[in-house]
Amino acid sequence: MELEPTATAAAAASSAAPVVGRPEVRLDTSLELLLERARSDAMPSVLATVVATAGSTYRKPGARMLIMADGSSVGLLSGGCLEADLMIHARQVLDTGVARAVEYDMRGPDDILFGIGAGCEGAMRVLLEPAGPGSIASQALLAAGNSTGNGVSTSLVIVHQSDQLALGSYRAAAPLPAPLIAAAQQALGAATTRDFRLDVPGQRWRALLQCLAPPPHLLLCGAGPDAEPVVSIAQALGWRVTLVDHRSAYVATLAARFPRARVLESEPGALRSRIELDRCHAVVVMSHHLPSDLAYLRELAAAGAPAYVGLLGPLARRQRLASELGPAAEPLQSRLRGPVGMDLGAVTPEAIALAIVSQIHAWLAGRPIDATAPPGAPRPSQLSAASA
Repeated sequence: MELEPTATAAAAASSAAPVVGRPEVRLDTSLELLLERARSDAMPSVLATVVATAGSTYRKPGARMLIMADGSSVGLLSGGCLEADLMIHARQVLDTGVARAVEYDMRGPDDILFGIGAGCEGAMRVLLEPAGPGSIASQALLAAGNSTGNGVSTSLVIVHQSDQLALGSYRAAAPLPAPLIAAAQQALGAATTRDFRLDVPGQRWRALLQCLAPPPHLLLCGAGPDAEPVVSIAQALGWRVTLVDHRSAYVATLAARFPRARVLESEPGALRSRIELDRCHAVVVMSHHLPSDLAYLRELAAAGAPAYVGLLGPLARRQRLASELGPAAEPLQSRLRGPVGMDLGAVTPEAIALAIVSQIHAWLAGRPIDATAPPGAPRPSQLSAASA
C-alpha cells in the first residue's frame, strides 16, 4: 500500500493559516498533551505516530498517541476503530523493544474482511516505537516540547522506513544522515510538514519531516474567578496560558490552582513592559474593572499585537471604553472582538469560557466567527496571502 501525504495536507494538520504580524501557531497539540502525561508517569510506553495517510482519515500525518504498558493511553489516532489493534502492536513493541510500522487500508471491501470494519474510506500508516524514559523518542519529543513551549518553531524527523537506522522519532541532528538533516531544516524554514524519500545505492530512507510551530498562547488580562474555566479549557487543549492582574489575591489563587500557567502581578499600564505581546496569539481583557480594562486596551492598541483582542462584557461597555480611548482606539478597530465569544447562548461561567475559547480556536483556524468581530475584520485565511 502506497500512501502519499502531500506537503500541503500535512502542513494543514499541524499549523493554522499564517497571519501577518501573528506568530506561527499549531492547533494539533497532541505533542503537548502526551508530554504532560509522560512527565508524570515513568511507566514504559509506546509512541504511535501517523506518518502517512490517503483519503479520509480521522487524524493526519504528525498526529500522536501514547500507549502505556498498563493499557491506558493519551490521544486518539482514529475515532476508536483502530486503537484496539494498535494496542496489540504496541504490546509487541514493548515486548521486543523494536519499532514497527503498521498500515490500515479502509477504502474498500477488504476493510471488513481484515476485521477492522471502520468504513472510513481512508488509509493510514502508523509508526509505533518505544517511548519510555531515556528513549530516543522521549528525548526528541522533550526537546521539541521545550522549543515550542518557549514560542520557537522546531522540527522532528520520524523515520518509518530504513535499512540503515532504527525506525523512530529523531531531532534533526546526528545520527541522522546529512541529506535527511538538510531536508528537515528546509521543511522548518518553509514551515511545512512533508514526506521525504531517499533511495540510492546504500541508502534507503522514508521519513515524515514535521514542522512544529508553537501551540496557541493565550493571554488573559484579569485573573478573577471567571478566568478559571477559561484557563481550564485552554490548558485541556494544550494551549499555553499567561494571566496578568494587579490584584495580589487573584494572582495567588490562580497561581496555586494552575501551576502550568504563567501568572503575573502587574499594573495594567505596564502590560507592554511585562509581556511580549507579539509572541501571544490572542488576548482576552476580562478584569471586570473599567479603569483596568481601559489601561489594558490602551497598551494593546499601542503595541499593535496580538491580532486578536477579545473584550468581556456587553456592547455598551465596549462602546464606552472606545469612547474613553478616543483616537487611541484606532489601532484596535480591526482586532477587537467584543462581546468576546461565539454566540452559544452561554449563561454559566463554564459555558462563557467555552464560547471564548471556541471563538479564538475558530479564528486561529481561519474559520468564520460570529458578529462580535468588527465589520470587515480580516480572518487568518484572508490575511495569509501576504505571508505565503
